[in-house]
Amino acid sequence: MLRYHTHPVTAFAQNCSIVWDDATKQAAVIDPGGDLPKLLAEIDRRGLKLEQIWLTHAHIDHAGGTGQLARERGLPIIGPHPGDQFWIDGLAQQSKMFGFPPAEPFTPTRWLQDGDTVTLGAHTLNVRHCPGHTPGHVVFHSPEIQRAFVGDVLFAGSIGRTDFPGGHHQTLIDSITQRLWPMGDDTVFIPGHGPESSFGEERVTNQYVGGT
Repeated sequence: MLRYHTHPVTAFAQNCSIVWDDATKQAAVIDPGGDLPKLLAEIDRRGLKLEQIWLTHAHIDHAGGTGQLARERGLPIIGPHPGDQFWIDGLAQQSKMFGFPPAEPFTPTRWLQDGDTVTLGAHTLNVRHCPGHTPGHVVFHSPEIQRAFVGDVLFAGSIGRTDFPGGHHQTLIDSITQRLWPMGDDTVFIPGHGPESSFGEERVTNQYVGGT
């Protein structure tokens, strides 16, 4: 069984998710934006073997702790899409702008493209490129457990901001309706902030994309 635990980090309460293979305890962490001691303590408490870092996008609250964690634990950095290179290049500036601890620079071990997959133990998740919030934003989807880790593309009752550099409102709407909705109404998504919801619920009630 593929399992996960969501652990909010940073002053932005960013939903960092720990994902693991229950049989082997092999684990990945999605969007380690900061608060690494607390995050690692949770991983150790569960007896997990952290092997990978997966990034949905490179905003500071999602990627701020990535460089340090990769260096200290010798971990590969998987993602995001190359469209977020300029956000990675600007992490130091983002740190100062939003009052975060200095972010270590990093280069992803593997960039992701639409249609790629990532593997954790015996489990495979599909990668969808979902730009609009940032140009290089990706989503990780597990059909096996009907879960999608969507970063800041979609929230319960809202959608991601598009007023940052590289953001584009219609592109975001298209990403949601063309790439998230086909995953199925019963799929539960873990957003970058706030509570979980399902695609079916948002298709009916979300004021930005309801009825689409």
